[in-house]
Amino acid sequence: MASNNKLTWWILAGLVLGVVVGTTLNYTVSDTAPWVSGFGVVTTTFLRLIKMIIGPLVFATLAVGIAKMGDLGTVGRVGIKSLAWFMGASLVSLGLGLVLVNLLQPGVNLGIELPDISARSDIAVTGLSFAEFVTRLVPTSIADAMARNEILQIVVFSVFFGVAASAVGEKGKVLVDALEGLSYVMLKVTMIVMWAAPFAVFAAVAAAIAKSGLGVLAVYGKFMGQFYLGIAILWFLLFLAALAVLGKRAPRLFRAVREPTLLAFATASSEAAYPKTLAQLEKFGCSNRVASFVLPLGYSFNLDGSMMYCTFAVMFIAQAYGIDLTLGQQLAMLLVLMVTSKGIAGVPRASLVVIAATLAQFNLPEAGLLLLLGIDHFLDMARSATNVIGNSVATAAVSRWEGQLRPEGEPVPEDLAHVIEPVHSPDHRP
Repeated sequence: MASNNKLTWWILAGLVLGVVVGTTLNYTVSDTAPWVSGFGVVTTTFLRLIKMIIGPLVFATLAVGIAKMGDLGTVGRVGIKSLAWFMGASLVSLGLGLVLVNLLQPGVNLGIELPDISARSDIAVTGLSFAEFVTRLVPTSIADAMARNEILQIVVFSVFFGVAASAVGEKGKVLVDALEGLSYVMLKVTMIVMWAAPFAVFAAVAAAIAKSGLGVLAVYGKFMGQFYLGIAILWFLLFLAALAVLGKRAPRLFRAVREPTLLAFATASSEAAYPKTLAQLEKFGCSNRVASFVLPLGYSFNLDGSMMYCTFAVMFIAQAYGIDLTLGQQLAMLLVLMVTSKGIAGVPRASLVVIAATLAQFNLPEAGLLLLLGIDHFLDMARSATNVIGNSVATAAVSRWEGQLRPEGEPVPEDLAHVIEPVHSPDHRP
């Protein structure tokens, strides 16, 4: 198999070619629907391949990791450290979005016709109460949770399974060894599936631009530019956090996860990047035990880009319709989003469901969502990539706090080296 660098370049090539083909189709073809549908088949097939991997990979890696941790106290300690990071990162992300949208005022004097206030979007306005959230943590069946890729439910079952496997000792060793073998097989499947990524990237970008055209970027240029500025600031804050915990290894971490970040950006799905992110973090030096526990948790509790977008988008809609929210209302909204954003799936348009529910709670017009639908794919690209960065930093930080981050220069464990390549080959030292 070619090196990771070659795959990264192929993904970039697919991204550029998708922009070119999508723009050409938008300007030269009167009805782009058949093209968009055809491209959609490619993207959907790739995302289904990724979803095919996630359930078995999360279960195998997490159950084995917990079984090898040895005791429930260690699991609890890692979980508390992870949740503490997630809560802090959530407050920073939501707060940053709220501060920027108040400073920059992207919805004021928008310059375009607003949808009628009575218009309805096609986004389901659903909220998730605390009781429903707690109930949904526990799967009725692990098979059902895997079939629907409910990562949080798979995590809960895996924790119980791993603790029980550790408790039975030698009698459970054969099963733990089998699951460890399964985790390596699924990582190898990931490496194979990743070679379809350039085609999926090309199809996703070409379809989005063929449908909406680059002209929509000019219409919403101010809003998009300010949102991407917010994303850049958030990345900088995440880098500073990584620098504080990892020191000089922080730049290496960002380089290690550039490929899954690019994949999430191009496909607008952080879920698509999950298997590759896990592999890259282990190559970077994160313990498999910690990475396989923290990363899936992060996909439910630590979607930094999505959370920043929620406050940014809700306030943008309020500004566009000239509705003033007091500071108290804005802080209440932040706290509501702090809860309702947990459990967001890392898939396209998931943030819109949370935004729709928030609009309803604060009596803001749902019609405002129609302002965002045309550009949501381009916004989702940025927030999905940010989710990958945020979860990578969280995993590396918890690994360091647990003393489970391999020292710089230490080779990848021999069993893992059979599945994934090291970040740096032996003959290429930084």
